[in-house]
Amino acid sequence: MSEDTQYSTLSSSLHVGADEPDRNLALELVRVTEAAAIAGGHWVGFGDKNKADGAAVDAMRSFLQTVHFNGVVVIGEGEKDEAPMLFNGERVGDGTGPEVDVAVDPIDGTRLTAMGINNALAVLAVAERGTMFDPSAVFYMEKLVTGPEAADLVDLRLPVKQNLHLIAKAKGVKVNQINVCVLDRDRHKPLVEEIRAAGARTKFIMDGDVAGAIAAAREGTGVDALMGIGGTPEGIVSACAIKALGGVIQGRLWPTSDEEKQKALDAGHDLDRVLTTNDLVTSDNCYFAATGITDGDLLRGVRYRKDRVRTQSIVMRSKSGTVRFVDAEHHASKWESWARKA
Repeated sequence: MSEDTQYSTLSSSLHVGADEPDRNLALELVRVTEAAAIAGGHWVGFGDKNKADGAAVDAMRSFLQTVHFNGVVVIGEGEKDEAPMLFNGERVGDGTGPEVDVAVDPIDGTRLTAMGINNALAVLAVAERGTMFDPSAVFYMEKLVTGPEAADLVDLRLPVKQNLHLIAKAKGVKVNQINVCVLDRDRHKPLVEEIRAAGARTKFIMDGDVAGAIAAAREGTGVDALMGIGGTPEGIVSACAIKALGGVIQGRLWPTSDEEKQKALDAGHDLDRVLTTNDLVTSDNCYFAATGITDGDLLRGVRYRKDRVRTQSIVMRSKSGTVRFVDAEHHASKWESWARKA
């Protein structure tokens, strides 16, 4: 090989500093969501969402303590579910390595898990410290999610019909081929009427709009958009995934009471402002991991087979835009401490 041979080098955009989360973190995070899914999955169909969530929280917290980072939970279980673990402000990780914000949802869809219904996930998102939007002032937000084709065209302030026609045009299809994911809630009846009046279809989900948001941003899922009002924490977690997928999430805070509205105003929030993906997570180096608990549009659920447990996960890193699917096989005997006791 001659001395003049030129070697390719890693793009500067992919370099990470010594104190920043690096690419190895992604697979560490998958181990955490796998643990939560395996523990919570034992409770699928048994009708007790609290025990399912408790098992998943315990497993997720135990495995988080082994991850090489210095993390602070900024979106946790405590305020929403009155959980004693993985509460907002709790420090997680082994205390070394990069400083990061951590968003956890050991079971996104506890009711789905308890009832054995599709689309329950164990979810975890990580970003550099101080880069996740603080969701504490207002628990709900109005959301619009779609994939890369229409990301620069849609606007939450536009009429529903106009956004749907923009999405259809960007995708090169008729509006009657557009499927919109919507949480099945009474508050969405007017929205559903608008979607159908525009000529598009609706796909209802009971819970778990993180899975719905990712499906809306990914090609080939049969979902073209997500619309409606859902949790602000879930919107931020979804933004971490969408950073890697290249779609868009837009949100507008939606207070449910005068007290919550005043709390938001006191915190300096503009309730008319449309928050973009970059507002919800400002870092360009964030991670998202999820493992299926029940079967769904995104992932297969946990399979317990004699001496084996099988899981399917997805892990994304925004800096490289990498999306990996991880099919794993685990020895059941190694997980006996997390099994549901008869």
